[in-house]
Amino acid sequence: MTNPLLADWDTPFGLAPFAAISDEDYAPAFKEALAEHLAEVEVIADNPEPASFANTIEAMEGAGEALDKVLSVFFSISGADSNPVRQDLQRQFSPKLSAHSTAIYGNAALFARVRDLWERRESLGLSDEEARVLMLTHRGFVRAGAALNGEEAKRMAEVKSRLAVLGTEFTQNLLADEAGWHMALSEGDLDGLPEFVKASARAAGEDLGKDGPVITLSRSLIVPFLQFSSRRDLREKAWRAWVARGENGGETDNTGIAAEILALRAERAALLGYRSFAEYKLETEMAGSPDKVRDLLMQVWKPARAQALADGEVLEGMMQADGVNGPLQAWDWRFYAEKRRKAEHDLDEAELKPYLQLDKMIEASFSCAHRLFGLEFRPLDVALYHPDCRAWEVLRDGKHLAVFIGDYFARSSKRSGAWCSAMRSQAKRPQVKTPIIINVCNFSKPSKGQPAVLSYDDARTVFHEFGHALHQMLSDVDFGSVAGTSVARDFVELPSQLFEHWLEVPQVLEEFATHAETGEAMPRALLDKVLKAANFDMGFSTVEYIASALVDLEFHDGKAPADPMKMQAEILEQVGMPSAITMRHATPHFAHVFSGDGYSSGYYSYMWSEVMDADAFAAFEEAGSAFDPEMAARLEKFILSAGGSQDAEALYTQFRGRMPGVDALLRGRGLAA
Repeated sequence: MTNPLLADWDTPFGLAPFAAISDEDYAPAFKEALAEHLAEVEVIADNPEPASFANTIEAMEGAGEALDKVLSVFFSISGADSNPVRQDLQRQFSPKLSAHSTAIYGNAALFARVRDLWERRESLGLSDEEARVLMLTHRGFVRAGAALNGEEAKRMAEVKSRLAVLGTEFTQNLLADEAGWHMALSEGDLDGLPEFVKASARAAGEDLGKDGPVITLSRSLIVPFLQFSSRRDLREKAWRAWVARGENGGETDNTGIAAEILALRAERAALLGYRSFAEYKLETEMAGSPDKVRDLLMQVWKPARAQALADGEVLEGMMQADGVNGPLQAWDWRFYAEKRRKAEHDLDEAELKPYLQLDKMIEASFSCAHRLFGLEFRPLDVALYHPDCRAWEVLRDGKHLAVFIGDYFARSSKRSGAWCSAMRSQAKRPQVKTPIIINVCNFSKPSKGQPAVLSYDDARTVFHEFGHALHQMLSDVDFGSVAGTSVARDFVELPSQLFEHWLEVPQVLEEFATHAETGEAMPRALLDKVLKAANFDMGFSTVEYIASALVDLEFHDGKAPADPMKMQAEILEQVGMPSAITMRHATPHFAHVFSGDGYSSGYYSYMWSEVMDADAFAAFEEAGSAFDPEMAARLEKFILSAGGSQDAEALYTQFRGRMPGVDALLRGRGLAA
């Protein structure tokens, strides 16, 4: 029988036939699709006709259709619903994919055609997007080492293959540590926990087959436990397990892997003639250089650190008033910050959370997309890869635009965090493709029959990831290589972080923040408190983020450290890291940086994008409405639909008329002097 991964998918909207696919199908489909793609590339490279945009660049854009289908399914499922078989397949596939990439970028005949087109680019009569795709293709070949020869080319292939293996190992070790720890709670261990935390802990226990409540290392469960548990000993135990992910010794320890990854990245950059991996990586980003990144981070670090130190003194005073001697510790911060928030803003997370139902927050994000861009969302009854997933058809003016899939609940088979990915990217050439986009989150699953409720941060995550989805769904370009989120890394977070602002629009919360039990709208007084407290504890959250971004940057800007953990400690000491705050992502569990190259030297990009998102939302405020139709049209035209078809700075400047400074960000975070 035909392998379902390689068959024509006669399914609604070309969705993968998940129910027909078994784990045994992946390896043979992968092998066949890999060979098919390589054969397609060789036909392009060996074409006797002179190189043209159509027979070289556009032909490359259309190659690998079968491989795209196989990998889109496999990587979507292996990240969101892993098992030992899929983990083993990941370990097998990673070096093979690296070798496959090396074979393509190392194809001398193919590179000769691309280089010939690049040298003749002014005479080819290309459209702006075609010229952009040619530039990116040529640059990709050069940065991949296509111009290297002999031993240098051989070593580059070895380095990239090893990095692919190490990234997979890092991710799987982290998943194993997260799935392998839980803390069972007796009735006496529940002191201070509001009912929603108890319910989440019971649901987590049910998921693990336990009789009672448990705390896991899922952020959506451990953070509220650290906020509310009056058991300081249990807070410390949970916190230590959380920060020790990837650093527990034995087979799942990531410290050695991180050191080897950093060394290989430095070698890769050196082979291409760069001083450091950070210089190599940032060359293609908006920031352009490590110095510009460092300057931005330090501009924000100084006021954020000052605010955090002042806040820490207040929290330590509260702790000592409770009769706890000694300095404030990391496992104390969230507990006393929550007490302070309730005291100063009369805002209790337990009071707030029932008003933030997951289904209502999804509905709110859809409503904002409708008001801004005219999108409609119709539920689909289709088979997906897990029972928790749900899907919608996205339409505009009755015309099909995309399929959106949501996978929102934490489970032991899912890696931590939240992300958006494209199971199929938008394109018009060489064939028309409509996008299939998925948002994956890790919210606590409620007990059976109960509604899922979120923290305010979780509600932000719904909007954040849906902002990424809009970037994909509204993409309107010719070529898939520049569609949607295929943009500079420090531009990719702009649409997602910008969309978070609509959660704070009062009329959105007034309509969709309704109580899970009574159905009543959030009282205006509570809504006002939520909005007034939006910047509460911003010193803490800014410091923990920038600390991670600085460590990432310094790791890659110079000689690779033999002992990353020692260097991490030195960097934090140099910048004066407050003792009661830790990095948001310490090295052994810094998946953004070590599971692949995506955010390596690029974790700063959230803040770089925030400079723009604060300024971009200000444009709506200046227009007089968060739903101003003219500004929404400009946002879609110059940001969301354009993808990477133009330089990111040019796109933002067309939208806003200029590039922003850091002032709007500091004001937005409440850190301005």
